[in-house]
Amino acid sequence: MEKGTSTSSKSSPIVVGLDIGTTKICVIVGRKANHRKIEILGVGKAESAGVTRGVVSNIQKTVQGILQAVEDAAGQSNVDIKVVNVGIAGQHIKSLQHRGILTRKDLQNEIQRRDLDKLIEDMFKLVMPPGEEIIHVLPQEFTVDNEPGIKDPIGMAGVRLEANFHIISGHVNAVKNIMKCVRNANLETQQLVLEPLASSEAVLSEEEKEAGVVLVDIGGGTTDVAIFHEGIIRHTAVIPFGGNSVTEDIREGCSVMRNQAELLKVRFGSALADENRENEIICVPGLRGREPKEISVKNLAYVIQARMEEIIEHVYYEIKSSGYEKKLIAGIVITGGGAQLKHLSQLVEYVTGLDCRIGYPNEHLAKNEVLPKAGYDELKSPLYATGIGLLIKGIEKEEEMAELLQEPGVVVETPKAKKKSRGLFDLLVEKGTSFIKDDIKNEDYL
Repeated sequence: MEKGTSTSSKSSPIVVGLDIGTTKICVIVGRKANHRKIEILGVGKAESAGVTRGVVSNIQKTVQGILQAVEDAAGQSNVDIKVVNVGIAGQHIKSLQHRGILTRKDLQNEIQRRDLDKLIEDMFKLVMPPGEEIIHVLPQEFTVDNEPGIKDPIGMAGVRLEANFHIISGHVNAVKNIMKCVRNANLETQQLVLEPLASSEAVLSEEEKEAGVVLVDIGGGTTDVAIFHEGIIRHTAVIPFGGNSVTEDIREGCSVMRNQAELLKVRFGSALADENRENEIICVPGLRGREPKEISVKNLAYVIQARMEEIIEHVYYEIKSSGYEKKLIAGIVITGGGAQLKHLSQLVEYVTGLDCRIGYPNEHLAKNEVLPKAGYDELKSPLYATGIGLLIKGIEKEEEMAELLQEPGVVVETPKAKKKSRGLFDLLVEKGTSFIKDDIKNEDYL
């Protein structure tokens, strides 16, 4: 069924990531290769005309974009795409900390996975404000019989199990609209993943997460922030400004068309005005019969710098409000399409006083024999961090499901036994199996 696959990874399940962004819809097909790398089998990209600031605003246009991207990726990978891992972002995303307690009745056995599942299930029952629902419940550290700071309590003996949780919630309607778009494109959702969590999987190392790091994913409509310390996620936020805000500022500040403003930003844009010479001039064609317009590169940089400083100030506010400002040894990692702006890392260091680097998702990519070289090299751009992160999350989910299926007493129908292609998640839910529900249940939206 697939072409150009290596024998080492042929047995690995094929996983698909779907990144529904403000400027682009991206579908990446891949699977696990040797040495925990990912083999990319196909990529599809389409313009995103129905998404505003990370939230679906036009379902029909979004579905068309998904269908086009899926068609391109399916054609390139020669894979029939049915189940996808979908990213979610938007200003409506909120996070909170909560503590859960479980008194175990089964004292003869050590703490097992089902005990952690019970704690997490209880967190999903939290009463949220009207119109909001929980997307992720992420355990931080555990306490067993008043012994704090335990990262993995499985196998320990204990009666009282407590845990701190990082809970991420979003608007019900925003979630439903994403699920509806995916369903209307004849796809199943394996899991819904917060985009900054996906991006962090693609560009952050375990050492950085342990030392303390801030991931800043600058997309077209939003800037996503995720703060890690001691290997645990501590804070998440979504800022409603991104690369499109910069383009709009250039359009107004330089009095040019929107497509010209985007080209000016990509080709000549800089986040630091002082790094540009006074005498550099760009000539922009005038509208039908009008004189060409001359724009100073330095003035263009002033416009860009003003907006980027505002975005960085928002990020810095989130860092300070998290309480981890003094604990971030690894500083800030910028990724996303906006990370390609020249001199951005210097501006971030100037505003925040923290070290900064650009995050590239290339260290997870295996050598590729399927994609053309130009397409493979393009994947190493920060632009694809979220898509590749969704792929990594999908592979983790498949491995988690495979482990679950090996547990005694769990019987699951195979997808082939179904008339309609179903995700593993649906099958397990139908059997009433208990496991970590770090995603939105599909049956809520069927």
